[in-house]
Amino acid sequence: MIVKTLKKDSDFVAFVNDIDLTKSLLEKDALKLDKLINKYAVLIFRNQNVSDEQQIKFTELFGKIEESGVKSNITKPDARRLSTKIADVSNIDKNSKVFKHNDPRRIFNLGNRLWHSDSSFKKIPAKYSILSGRTVSKQGGNTEFADMRAAYDGLNLKMKNEINDLICMHSLIYSRQRLGFDMTKELSADEIKNFTPVEQPMVRIIPMTQRKLIYLSSHIGKIKGMLRPDSMCLVDDLIEYATKSKFVYIHKWKRNDIVMWDNRQTMHRVRHFDDTKEYRDMRRTTVLGEERLI
Repeated sequence: MIVKTLKKDSDFVAFVNDIDLTKSLLEKDALKLDKLINKYAVLIFRNQNVSDEQQIKFTELFGKIEESGVKSNITKPDARRLSTKIADVSNIDKNSKVFKHNDPRRIFNLGNRLWHSDSSFKKIPAKYSILSGRTVSKQGGNTEFADMRAAYDGLNLKMKNEINDLICMHSLIYSRQRLGFDMTKELSADEIKNFTPVEQPMVRIIPMTQRKLIYLSSHIGKIKGMLRPDSMCLVDDLIEYATKSKFVYIHKWKRNDIVMWDNRQTMHRVRHFDDTKEYRDMRRTTVLGEERLI
């Protein structure tokens, strides 16, 4: 296993070479990768032609897999094309047809183009995500990652003190509302209950490194104790600040890339591609967090 950092002396983004994720890894290799993801927040593995089963097995080295289902998207169980252990972040249906322009699933997935952290809208938010590019778009479709540790470090003391104890409300409903997508028209009242807002701290500490970071996401719709307009102005200002180019890595996908990131320490978003014409098959497995934050 050879590790090469994106920039000299950087602690954000590393390429991991001379490793074959189609084969079983030794426990010592998994422990090393766990230390690396805590240090660098984003790991990139090139030329990994994994099957779904191999991706699942690799993911399970780091903890329990988060099941994808009714609390994560609007796809009905009988319309799924993949195991519930895999989040299907593609633009194709179970018959391998590209979503039509007005398909609610396509419109819902546009939320992935907003800056977010996976599953911040769940009581126990996600720890790591592992995304496999099985078929990538010819143009566009890059994924951008923002280093929320560096963003916190760059805040002045006044702003750090202002946000240190804030509690935010997260829900998929909030992020989709930003796009004008009304989930209440697609789901029943009982289904909507799956997306009840949850509380998360705005500032987190990573246990292994003891580093502080800003825990932001477009899933935030309100800050406790603040009017919603004031809440959203602050959240949007912080997202704008934290996604300046100096904090961001842009990943240009190649077929069979695997990117692993730490949702606690980063935000990410996918960029525009022609999603009604280009076939893009992207499969994500997600490691559950260990505990509730509040």
